[in-house]
Amino acid sequence: MSVKTESSPETKPQRHTVTGDVHLLLRRGNQMLFGQRHNTGFGDGAWHLPAGHLEAGESVVDALIREAAEEIGVTIKPEDVRFSHIMHNSSSGGRMAFFFTVRAWQGEPTNLEPDKCGALAWFASDTLPDYMIDYCRVAISHIAGSTPFSIYGW
Repeated sequence: MSVKTESSPETKPQRHTVTGDVHLLLRRGNQMLFGQRHNTGFGDGAWHLPAGHLEAGESVVDALIREAAEEIGVTIKPEDVRFSHIMHNSSSGGRMAFFFTVRAWQGEPTNLEPDKCGALAWFASDTLPDYMIDYCRVAISHIAGSTPFSIYGW
């Protein structure tokens, strides 16, 4: 009879690798900036916050600042970034989605990725677009309710 021990590779669960995403709530008064997804293969036509993936060797704040510069051409200072929410999302096997609010930046938001973004538009927080990526809408509702953490889709 074979007995499995704690050190046996057969008994250890496989460690999960999580993709990190950063999402920008660029706020102008009661309005938030959204981009309309285009040619991405996922949710094309849906409105979504400027967002991107965390890269190796980068903090979530650095990733947010980089993505803002790459996607919408604005410069954000680290001290102007405010944590809003983190969501453990089940999509693609599991993601950690970090949401940050920014109310001060330099530059005028411009669509710098027209191959992935069909348009930029400001929406009031009480009149969000009808067609959005669902987890984003859920996260925004948690942020409005001052809930810092949520689980989605598990």
